[in-house]
Amino acid sequence: DALAITFNGEIFNYIELRNELIAKGHRFTSSSDTEVLLHLYQEEGERCVERLNGQWAFAIWDAARQRLFLSRDRFGVRPLYYTCLDGEFLFASEIKALLTCPQVPCAIDLIGLDQLFTFWATIPPRTVFRGINQLPPGCSMVVHDEQITITPYWTLDLAGQIEHGSATDSQLAEELFELLQDATRIRLRADVPVGAYLSGGIDSTVVAALARKSAGHRIKTFSITFEASDIDESRFQHEASAFLGTSHSSIRCRHEDIVGVFSDVIWHTEQPILRTAPAPLYLLSRLAHDSGFKVVLSGEGADELFGGYDIFKETKIRQFWGRRPASRWRPLLLKRLYPYLPNIQRQSLEYLKHFFHVTPQALSGPFFSHLPRWELTARTKQFFSVSTQAELAEADAVSSLL
Repeated sequence: DALAITFNGEIFNYIELRNELIAKGHRFTSSSDTEVLLHLYQEEGERCVERLNGQWAFAIWDAARQRLFLSRDRFGVRPLYYTCLDGEFLFASEIKALLTCPQVPCAIDLIGLDQLFTFWATIPPRTVFRGINQLPPGCSMVVHDEQITITPYWTLDLAGQIEHGSATDSQLAEELFELLQDATRIRLRADVPVGAYLSGGIDSTVVAALARKSAGHRIKTFSITFEASDIDESRFQHEASAFLGTSHSSIRCRHEDIVGVFSDVIWHTEQPILRTAPAPLYLLSRLAHDSGFKVVLSGEGADELFGGYDIFKETKIRQFWGRRPASRWRPLLLKRLYPYLPNIQRQSLEYLKHFFHVTPQALSGPFFSHLPRWELTARTKQFFSVSTQAELAEADAVSSLL
Protein backbone atom coordinates (compact mmCIF):
# COMPACT_ATOMS: atom_id res chain seq x y z
CA ASP A 1 0.00 0.00 0.00
CA ALA A 2 3.03 2.29 0.23
CA LEU A 3 3.24 2.59 -3.57
CA ALA A 4 0.52 3.27 -6.14
CA ILE A 5 0.84 3.74 -9.90
CA THR A 6 -1.13 5.04 -12.86
CA PHE A 7 0.46 4.00 -16.14
CA ASN A 8 -0.05 4.49 -19.87
CA GLY A 9 2.20 2.55 -22.23
CA GLU A 10 4.15 -0.65 -22.63
CA ILE A 11 7.44 -1.86 -21.16
CA PHE A 12 8.88 -4.17 -23.79
CA ASN A 13 11.57 -5.75 -21.60
CA TYR A 14 9.31 -6.33 -18.60
CA ILE A 15 9.73 -10.12 -18.70
CA GLU A 16 13.51 -9.88 -18.29
CA LEU A 17 13.10 -7.27 -15.55
CA ARG A 18 10.48 -9.40 -13.80
CA ASN A 19 12.74 -12.47 -13.76
CA GLU A 20 15.59 -10.37 -12.40
CA LEU A 21 13.39 -8.97 -9.62
CA ILE A 22 12.08 -12.44 -8.71
CA ALA A 23 15.68 -13.60 -8.33
CA LYS A 24 16.14 -10.75 -5.84
CA GLY A 25 13.17 -11.89 -3.77
CA HIS A 26 10.30 -9.83 -5.17
CA ARG A 27 6.91 -11.57 -5.28
CA PHE A 28 4.34 -10.77 -7.96
CA THR A 29 0.58 -11.17 -7.96
CA SER A 30 0.16 -10.61 -11.72
CA SER A 31 2.05 -10.95 -14.99
CA SER A 32 1.60 -7.29 -16.01
CA ASP A 33 4.30 -4.79 -16.88
CA THR A 34 2.55 -2.32 -14.57
CA GLU A 35 3.40 -4.35 -11.49
CA VAL A 36 6.98 -4.74 -12.74
CA LEU A 37 7.29 -0.94 -12.76
CA LEU A 38 6.27 -0.72 -9.10
CA HIS A 39 8.72 -3.41 -8.00
CA LEU A 40 11.51 -1.90 -10.09
CA TYR A 41 10.91 1.49 -8.47
CA GLN A 42 10.93 -0.19 -5.07
CA GLU A 43 14.27 -1.81 -5.92
CA GLU A 44 16.10 0.99 -7.73
CA GLY A 45 14.21 4.19 -6.97
CA GLU A 46 13.99 6.98 -9.49
CA ARG A 47 16.82 5.53 -11.60
CA CYS A 48 14.54 2.64 -12.52
CA VAL A 49 13.61 4.42 -15.76
CA GLU A 50 17.15 3.95 -17.06
CA ARG A 51 16.45 0.20 -17.21
CA LEU A 52 13.27 0.49 -19.25
CA ASN A 53 12.86 -0.36 -22.92
CA GLY A 54 9.47 0.87 -24.03
CA GLN A 55 7.09 3.76 -24.39
CA TRP A 56 5.48 5.12 -21.27
CA ALA A 57 4.02 7.87 -19.17
CA PHE A 58 3.47 6.98 -15.54
CA ALA A 59 3.13 8.44 -12.08
CA ILE A 60 4.03 6.64 -8.85
CA TRP A 61 2.81 7.89 -5.50
CA ASP A 62 5.37 7.05 -2.82
CA ALA A 63 3.35 7.36 0.37
CA ALA A 64 6.27 6.65 2.69
CA ARG A 65 8.25 9.56 1.25
CA GLN A 66 5.20 11.70 0.45
CA ARG A 67 6.37 12.34 -3.09
CA LEU A 68 4.99 11.86 -6.58
CA PHE A 69 7.37 10.47 -9.21
CA LEU A 70 6.47 10.88 -12.89
CA SER A 71 8.32 9.84 -16.03
CA ARG A 72 7.99 9.95 -19.82
CA ASP A 73 9.73 7.72 -22.36
CA ARG A 74 12.86 8.73 -24.22
CA PHE A 75 11.20 10.00 -27.40
CA GLY A 76 7.92 11.17 -25.91
CA VAL A 77 5.76 8.60 -27.66
CA ARG A 78 3.35 8.76 -24.74
CA PRO A 79 2.11 12.21 -23.68
CA LEU A 80 2.13 13.51 -20.12
CA TYR A 81 0.61 16.92 -19.39
CA TYR A 82 0.48 18.80 -16.11
CA THR A 83 -0.49 22.11 -14.57
CA CYS A 84 -0.12 23.78 -11.18
CA LEU A 85 -2.90 25.96 -9.88
CA ASP A 86 -3.68 27.29 -6.40
CA GLY A 87 -1.35 24.82 -4.71
CA GLU A 88 -2.71 21.83 -6.64
CA PHE A 89 -0.73 19.66 -9.07
CA LEU A 90 -2.81 18.07 -11.83
CA PHE A 91 -1.59 15.67 -14.52
CA ALA A 92 -3.13 13.63 -17.33
CA SER A 93 -2.45 11.91 -20.65
CA GLU A 94 -4.69 14.39 -22.46
CA ILE A 95 -5.04 18.14 -22.20
CA LYS A 96 -8.80 17.90 -22.44
CA ALA A 97 -8.81 15.90 -19.20
CA LEU A 98 -7.14 18.81 -17.41
CA LEU A 99 -9.59 21.25 -18.96
CA THR A 100 -12.50 19.41 -17.33
CA CYS A 101 -11.30 20.86 -14.02
CA PRO A 102 -13.20 24.14 -13.49
CA GLN A 103 -10.16 25.90 -12.05
CA VAL A 104 -8.02 25.25 -15.18
CA PRO A 105 -8.47 28.08 -17.70
CA CYS A 106 -8.79 27.30 -21.40
CA ALA A 107 -6.56 29.93 -23.03
CA ILE A 108 -4.10 29.99 -25.90
CA ASP A 109 -0.38 30.22 -25.24
CA LEU A 110 0.72 32.55 -28.04
CA ILE A 111 4.39 31.59 -27.81
CA GLY A 112 3.39 27.94 -28.14
CA LEU A 113 1.20 28.86 -31.10
CA ASP A 114 4.12 30.70 -32.70
CA GLN A 115 6.33 27.64 -32.28
CA LEU A 116 3.68 25.35 -33.71
CA PHE A 117 3.28 27.52 -36.81
CA THR A 118 7.04 27.30 -37.34
CA PHE A 119 8.05 23.73 -36.44
CA TRP A 120 4.65 21.92 -36.65
CA ALA A 121 5.12 21.31 -32.92
CA THR A 122 5.75 23.14 -29.68
CA ILE A 123 9.04 22.86 -27.81
CA PRO A 124 8.53 21.00 -24.51
CA PRO A 125 7.55 21.84 -21.86
CA ARG A 126 5.35 24.35 -23.68
CA THR A 127 1.98 23.51 -25.25
CA VAL A 128 -0.52 25.68 -27.11
CA PHE A 129 -2.56 26.02 -23.90
CA ARG A 130 -1.50 28.66 -21.41
CA GLY A 131 -0.43 27.22 -18.08
CA ILE A 132 -0.52 23.61 -19.29
CA ASN A 133 2.89 22.01 -19.74
CA GLN A 134 4.16 18.71 -21.05
CA LEU A 135 6.90 16.70 -19.38
CA PRO A 136 9.78 16.71 -21.91
CA PRO A 137 10.74 13.36 -23.47
CA GLY A 138 13.51 11.53 -21.65
CA CYS A 139 12.71 13.29 -18.38
CA SER A 140 11.40 12.41 -14.95
CA MET A 141 9.69 14.68 -12.45
CA VAL A 142 9.39 14.69 -8.69
CA VAL A 143 6.64 16.62 -6.89
CA HIS A 144 7.38 17.04 -3.18
CA ASP A 145 6.60 19.71 -0.60
CA GLU A 146 5.01 21.93 -3.28
CA GLN A 147 8.26 21.82 -5.25
CA ILE A 148 8.65 20.43 -8.78
CA THR A 149 11.99 19.04 -9.96
CA ILE A 150 12.47 17.89 -13.56
CA THR A 151 15.53 15.77 -14.34
CA PRO A 152 16.61 14.33 -17.71
CA TYR A 153 17.55 10.66 -17.44
CA TRP A 154 18.54 10.32 -21.12
CA THR A 155 19.88 12.62 -23.83
CA LEU A 156 20.46 11.78 -27.47
CA ASP A 157 24.12 12.46 -28.20
CA LEU A 158 23.85 14.02 -31.65
CA ALA A 159 27.49 15.07 -31.66
CA GLY A 160 28.86 11.69 -30.66
CA GLN A 161 30.97 9.66 -33.06
CA ILE A 162 30.22 5.96 -33.44
CA GLU A 163 33.32 3.83 -33.59
CA HIS A 164 32.94 1.01 -36.10
CA GLY A 165 36.48 -0.27 -35.66
CA SER A 166 37.34 -2.76 -38.37
CA ALA A 167 33.73 -3.80 -39.03
CA THR A 168 32.83 -4.22 -42.69
CA ASP A 169 29.64 -2.95 -44.31
CA SER A 170 28.24 -6.47 -44.37
CA GLN A 171 28.96 -6.91 -40.65
CA LEU A 172 27.28 -3.60 -39.85
CA ALA A 173 24.30 -4.61 -41.99
CA GLU A 174 24.06 -7.88 -40.07
CA GLU A 175 24.17 -6.01 -36.76
CA LEU A 176 21.42 -3.66 -37.95
CA PHE A 177 19.31 -6.64 -39.03
CA GLU A 178 19.69 -8.26 -35.62
CA LEU A 179 18.71 -5.01 -33.86
CA LEU A 180 15.61 -4.58 -36.05
CA GLN A 181 14.68 -8.21 -35.57
CA ASP A 182 14.99 -7.99 -31.79
CA ALA A 183 13.11 -4.67 -31.66
CA THR A 184 10.24 -6.23 -33.62
CA ARG A 185 10.22 -9.45 -31.59
CA ILE A 186 10.06 -7.69 -28.25
CA ARG A 187 7.14 -5.52 -29.41
CA LEU A 188 5.05 -8.58 -30.21
CA ARG A 189 4.74 -9.29 -26.48
CA ALA A 190 1.15 -8.30 -25.92
CA ASP A 191 -1.98 -9.75 -24.40
CA VAL A 192 -3.93 -8.62 -27.48
CA PRO A 193 -3.47 -9.38 -31.20
CA VAL A 194 -0.75 -7.33 -32.92
CA GLY A 195 -1.12 -6.19 -36.53
CA ALA A 196 1.01 -4.06 -38.84
CA TYR A 197 0.55 -1.11 -41.16
CA LEU A 198 1.69 -1.84 -44.71
CA SER A 199 2.21 1.15 -46.98
CA GLY A 200 4.08 -0.83 -49.62
CA GLY A 201 7.29 1.08 -48.94
CA ILE A 202 10.58 -0.32 -47.68
CA ASP A 203 10.14 0.63 -44.02
CA SER A 204 6.73 -0.86 -43.26
CA THR A 205 7.40 -3.90 -45.47
CA VAL A 206 10.59 -4.71 -43.55
CA VAL A 207 8.77 -4.38 -40.21
CA ALA A 208 5.87 -6.55 -41.42
CA ALA A 209 8.32 -9.18 -42.70
CA LEU A 210 10.16 -9.25 -39.38
CA ALA A 211 6.86 -9.45 -37.50
CA ARG A 212 5.76 -12.37 -39.69
CA LYS A 213 9.03 -14.16 -38.98
CA SER A 214 8.94 -13.56 -35.22
CA ALA A 215 5.24 -14.39 -34.84
CA GLY A 216 5.61 -17.66 -36.72
CA HIS A 217 2.16 -17.32 -38.22
CA ARG A 218 0.17 -15.23 -40.67
CA ILE A 219 -0.25 -11.67 -39.46
CA LYS A 220 -2.90 -9.04 -40.13
CA THR A 221 -1.88 -5.95 -42.11
CA PHE A 222 -3.68 -2.70 -42.87
CA SER A 223 -3.20 -0.02 -45.48
CA ILE A 224 -4.85 3.06 -46.90
CA THR A 225 -5.34 3.79 -50.59
CA PHE A 226 -6.14 7.08 -52.29
CA GLU A 227 -8.43 8.01 -55.14
CA ALA A 228 -5.73 10.41 -56.37
CA SER A 229 -3.57 8.19 -58.59
CA ASP A 230 -0.41 10.28 -58.12
CA ILE A 231 -0.21 9.37 -54.42
CA ASP A 232 -1.90 5.96 -54.44
CA GLU A 233 0.42 3.04 -53.66
CA SER A 234 -2.11 0.22 -53.54
CA ARG A 235 -0.22 -1.83 -56.16
CA PHE A 236 2.87 -1.97 -53.95
CA GLN A 237 0.75 -2.75 -50.89
CA HIS A 238 -0.87 -5.74 -52.61
CA GLU A 239 2.50 -6.98 -53.85
CA ALA A 240 4.00 -6.76 -50.36
CA SER A 241 0.99 -8.45 -48.76
CA ALA A 242 1.03 -11.28 -51.30
CA PHE A 243 4.77 -11.80 -50.89
CA LEU A 244 4.55 -11.88 -47.08
CA GLY A 245 1.33 -13.89 -47.04
CA THR A 246 -0.52 -11.50 -44.73
CA SER A 247 -4.24 -11.20 -44.14
CA HIS A 248 -4.72 -7.76 -45.60
CA SER A 249 -7.39 -5.08 -45.26
CA SER A 250 -7.40 -1.60 -46.75
CA ILE A 251 -9.56 1.51 -46.76
CA ARG A 252 -9.90 4.01 -49.58
CA CYS A 253 -9.46 7.68 -48.74
CA ARG A 254 -11.26 10.37 -50.72
CA HIS A 255 -11.01 14.12 -50.35
CA GLU A 256 -14.39 14.24 -48.63
CA ASP A 257 -13.22 11.59 -46.13
CA ILE A 258 -10.39 13.87 -45.03
CA VAL A 259 -12.80 16.76 -44.61
CA GLY A 260 -15.21 14.52 -42.72
CA VAL A 261 -12.75 13.49 -40.00
CA PHE A 262 -10.52 16.56 -39.82
CA SER A 263 -12.30 18.06 -36.82
CA ASP A 264 -12.02 14.69 -35.03
CA VAL A 265 -8.29 14.63 -35.73
CA ILE A 266 -7.86 18.09 -34.21
CA TRP A 267 -9.88 16.99 -31.18
CA HIS A 268 -7.51 14.08 -30.59
CA THR A 269 -4.24 15.90 -31.37
CA GLU A 270 -5.31 18.81 -29.15
CA GLN A 271 -3.52 21.41 -31.25
CA PRO A 272 -3.80 23.09 -34.66
CA ILE A 273 -2.76 20.97 -37.66
CA LEU A 274 -0.96 22.54 -40.59
CA ARG A 275 -1.41 19.66 -43.03
CA THR A 276 -3.93 16.95 -43.82
CA ALA A 277 -1.65 13.89 -43.46
CA PRO A 278 -2.90 12.98 -39.95
CA ALA A 279 -6.44 12.51 -41.33
CA PRO A 280 -5.65 9.44 -43.49
CA LEU A 281 -3.65 8.01 -40.58
CA TYR A 282 -6.70 8.49 -38.37
CA LEU A 283 -8.84 6.62 -40.91
CA LEU A 284 -6.29 3.81 -41.02
CA SER A 285 -6.19 3.61 -37.22
CA ARG A 286 -9.97 3.43 -37.13
CA LEU A 287 -9.89 0.54 -39.61
CA ALA A 288 -7.46 -1.37 -37.40
CA HIS A 289 -9.52 -0.64 -34.27
CA ASP A 290 -12.77 -1.70 -35.92
CA SER A 291 -11.03 -4.92 -36.96
CA GLY A 292 -10.28 -5.74 -33.33
CA PHE A 293 -6.67 -4.55 -33.18
CA LYS A 294 -5.42 -2.17 -30.50
CA VAL A 295 -1.73 -2.62 -31.28
CA VAL A 296 -0.03 -2.26 -34.67
CA LEU A 297 3.58 -2.02 -35.82
CA SER A 298 4.61 0.55 -38.40
CA GLY A 299 7.63 1.91 -40.23
CA GLU A 300 7.29 5.37 -38.66
CA GLY A 301 10.62 6.98 -37.82
CA ALA A 302 12.71 5.08 -40.36
CA ASP A 303 12.93 8.01 -42.78
CA GLU A 304 14.44 10.14 -40.02
CA LEU A 305 16.95 7.47 -38.99
CA PHE A 306 18.01 6.31 -42.44
CA GLY A 307 17.80 9.55 -44.42
CA GLY A 308 14.76 8.65 -46.48
CA TYR A 309 13.27 12.12 -46.79
CA ASP A 310 14.14 14.47 -49.64
CA ILE A 311 15.28 17.08 -47.12
CA PHE A 312 18.45 15.08 -46.49
CA LYS A 313 19.33 15.00 -50.19
CA GLU A 314 18.32 18.65 -50.46
CA THR A 315 20.72 19.61 -47.68
CA LYS A 316 23.60 17.84 -49.40
CA ILE A 317 22.81 19.68 -52.65
CA ARG A 318 22.60 23.05 -50.89
CA GLN A 319 25.94 22.43 -49.19
CA PHE A 320 27.43 21.41 -52.55
CA TRP A 321 26.05 24.57 -54.19
CA GLY A 322 27.15 26.72 -51.26
CA ARG A 323 30.78 25.77 -51.80
CA ARG A 324 30.51 27.45 -55.20
CA PRO A 325 27.59 29.93 -54.97
CA ALA A 326 28.28 31.41 -58.41
CA SER A 327 27.70 28.08 -60.13
CA ARG A 328 24.71 27.98 -62.47
CA TRP A 329 24.85 24.20 -62.77
CA ARG A 330 24.84 22.97 -59.17
CA PRO A 331 21.40 24.43 -58.32
CA LEU A 332 19.91 22.45 -61.20
CA LEU A 333 20.20 19.42 -58.93
CA LEU A 334 17.44 20.94 -56.78
CA LYS A 335 15.14 21.10 -59.79
CA ARG A 336 16.00 17.50 -60.53
CA LEU A 337 15.23 16.52 -56.93
CA TYR A 338 11.79 18.18 -57.03
CA PRO A 339 10.36 17.58 -60.54
CA TYR A 340 6.85 17.52 -59.03
CA LEU A 341 7.12 21.08 -57.65
CA PRO A 342 6.37 23.50 -60.52
CA ASN A 343 7.36 26.57 -58.50
CA ILE A 344 10.87 25.21 -58.07
CA GLN A 345 11.12 24.59 -61.81
CA ARG A 346 10.06 28.13 -62.72
CA GLN A 347 12.09 30.15 -60.23
CA SER A 348 15.30 31.99 -61.08
CA LEU A 349 18.59 30.88 -59.60
CA GLU A 350 18.78 34.06 -57.53
CA TYR A 351 15.41 33.32 -55.97
CA LEU A 352 16.44 29.73 -55.23
CA LYS A 353 19.70 30.93 -53.69
CA HIS A 354 17.77 33.22 -51.35
CA PHE A 355 15.03 30.69 -50.54
CA PHE A 356 17.47 27.86 -49.79
CA HIS A 357 19.91 30.08 -47.84
CA VAL A 358 22.89 29.33 -50.05
CA THR A 359 25.38 31.66 -48.37
CA PRO A 360 28.63 30.99 -46.49
CA GLN A 361 27.05 32.31 -43.27
CA ALA A 362 24.01 30.02 -43.53
CA LEU A 363 26.12 26.96 -44.31
CA SER A 364 27.68 27.04 -40.85
CA GLY A 365 24.40 27.62 -39.01
CA PRO A 366 23.02 24.89 -36.71
CA PHE A 367 19.61 24.91 -38.44
CA PHE A 368 20.81 25.11 -42.04
CA SER A 369 18.96 21.96 -43.10
CA HIS A 370 15.51 23.05 -41.89
CA LEU A 371 15.47 26.84 -42.24
CA PRO A 372 13.70 26.92 -45.65
CA ARG A 373 10.89 24.72 -44.36
CA TRP A 374 10.51 26.62 -41.12
CA GLU A 375 10.31 29.92 -42.97
CA LEU A 376 7.79 28.50 -45.44
CA THR A 377 5.61 27.21 -42.60
CA ALA A 378 5.89 30.53 -40.75
CA ARG A 379 4.23 32.30 -43.68
CA THR A 380 0.92 30.92 -42.39
CA LYS A 381 1.19 33.39 -39.50
CA GLN A 382 -0.01 36.11 -41.87
CA PHE A 383 -3.48 34.71 -41.23
CA PHE A 384 -3.25 35.39 -37.50
CA SER A 385 -5.44 38.19 -36.22
CA VAL A 386 -3.94 41.67 -36.13
CA SER A 387 -3.84 41.62 -32.33
CA THR A 388 -2.11 38.21 -32.26
CA GLN A 389 0.49 39.36 -34.77
CA ALA A 390 1.13 42.44 -32.66
CA GLU A 391 1.66 40.36 -29.51
CA LEU A 392 4.07 38.08 -31.37
CA ALA A 393 5.99 40.89 -33.06
CA GLU A 394 9.10 40.26 -30.95
CA ALA A 395 8.77 36.47 -30.83
CA ASP A 396 11.50 34.37 -32.44
CA ALA A 397 10.66 30.68 -32.45
CA VAL A 398 13.98 29.58 -33.95
CA SER A 399 16.03 31.29 -31.23
CA SER A 400 14.14 29.25 -28.62
CA LEU A 401 15.98 26.17 -29.91
CA LEU A 402 19.39 27.60 -29.06
